[in-house]
Amino acid sequence: MHEFRVSPRERLVLTAIIEIYIATGEPVPSQAVARYFENKEGLSSATIRNVMAVLGEMGLVDQPHTSAGRLPTPMAFRFHVAQLQQSSRAGSALASTGGQMSEQRREQIEDNFAGVTSPQQYLERTSHVLALLSGGLGVAVAGTNTAAPQILEHIHFSRLGTGRVLAVLVTRAGTVQDRVLSLDRELSYDDLEMAARYLNENFRSWPLDRIRTEVAKRIEAERAEYQSRLSALDELCRRGALAAETVGPVIYVEGMANLLVGELDRERLRQMLAALEAKQRLVELLNAYVDSRQQEVRVVVGLDGLEGSGLASGRERAMPSLPDLVLVGAPARFGAESMGTVAVIAPTRMQYQEMIQAVSYIARLSERVLEPPTQ
Repeated sequence: MHEFRVSPRERLVLTAIIEIYIATGEPVPSQAVARYFENKEGLSSATIRNVMAVLGEMGLVDQPHTSAGRLPTPMAFRFHVAQLQQSSRAGSALASTGGQMSEQRREQIEDNFAGVTSPQQYLERTSHVLALLSGGLGVAVAGTNTAAPQILEHIHFSRLGTGRVLAVLVTRAGTVQDRVLSLDRELSYDDLEMAARYLNENFRSWPLDRIRTEVAKRIEAERAEYQSRLSALDELCRRGALAAETVGPVIYVEGMANLLVGELDRERLRQMLAALEAKQRLVELLNAYVDSRQQEVRVVVGLDGLEGSGLASGRERAMPSLPDLVLVGAPARFGAESMGTVAVIAPTRMQYQEMIQAVSYIARLSERVLEPPTQ
């Protein structure tokens, strides 16, 4: 990060501008800064105007037009975040402990996680809580060891022609997997109907891998008695009807509507939302900025896409440049294992310290929420 030589007085005025802007969303005039200090710092309006001019020359504040107040730039927010993190490291290490979070906020977070018993529930609830607290986008990406098993909701078979059957498998998570099976022998409509009914009646809500094992056992045990009924099922299963698809990381996202009501440039926001719909790009964005091996919260002001991160494969994979958005992310762990990443993507007008505290606290709450009860 660029090193600024900012005097204590300039830092005070810049902090005041940022906090007033976060509260109001309007350009900040010198009079508002003077009222902010209430003369406690001995700063006159003339002194404040001079300091604001210096901050403008440093690129830390903008002035929309001559008679307007000042707006903090993305560079100013980066400086502000660096100051917050430096201050917390010098004190009680916010990144490790969650800082001086209020008891009320802590209770609010923990109440929202009541009843959570699995990693999947924890990550899904995390996206909801972070969207609620930030007024932005709450995101949780499951680690490779946390992805939920694929659970059967319904399966259907259709004949496509000679030796070909379409299997349509719906999972409990709502994903629809269709695949064409090439068979060694012809199966009638009744054969397919019987096989689908047997699976739906006996194995709904079962993980696919357990179904495959159980079906093989039943076919072997009941082959003599139910040869005609189970032979079709045997053929369909051997050809991959219940093969679990290789899927990408499970991603929980909530709060798109929060960004839509904000003040961002509509075209850039439209581009970002389109990019986020391709969730693999969101995974790449988080991987580019949040290191699962680190414990601390990462704050990135001004998302500049994935170009230059080493993860984008061409401009079509890059996120649009979004200088008015901030990412606050941290790895979530359960013991020595990575559960994934939790994050907030929100406008620069956010309560930085509160959100850093919240992300840090929630990222570490998993160990307590998911800890087995003591006997």
